[in-house]
Amino acid sequence: MLPQTFRPPKIVSYSAIYLRVCTSLQAHLRRAMLRGMRQAALALAVIPALIAILSAQNAPTPKREIPCKIPSNASSCYWTRGRLGMSNGAPAFRLWKIGTHRLLGIRSGPSVDLFGLDSERPEFPPNVEKVLKTDQWKRIYADFEVCPLEKERAGEMQAACIESAKNVVIADK
Repeated sequence: MLPQTFRPPKIVSYSAIYLRVCTSLQAHLRRAMLRGMRQAALALAVIPALIAILSAQNAPTPKREIPCKIPSNASSCYWTRGRLGMSNGAPAFRLWKIGTHRLLGIRSGPSVDLFGLDSERPEFPPNVEKVLKTDQWKRIYADFEVCPLEKERAGEMQAACIESAKNVVIADK
């Protein structure tokens, strides 16, 4: 007597085997084509984004409307570590030189009226301007290239403009 699980082998013709192999190959080729199409679609989506990023990096930085550093004051410009923030009063933006008691009142440049509306919203370098566009009350710590617009006097805020900034760190209010 034969066990219950025994099944006699099926008789399979060569044409049935050929059909299975062809079907399997067709399915494999279809998957490979879809995979290739997905990769091509991904490449078509990624390449324009990469081009946009690279062109943005190579784009020239926007030129300032009011230059800060000009030949007449270039020799007095210097780098200082400081904190830029908005304050009540005029000028609205002030730079504290870290490690001192000095405050610089920030203006756009030497060609502006020191007592005009420029004291409310001066022109900044592009990397600082980008931070201030999101929230003008943020405090920014950075290495600033500052050009004084008047002589330093003890006990008084000195007018200055910011030519550039590097190592920018944004602090909470």
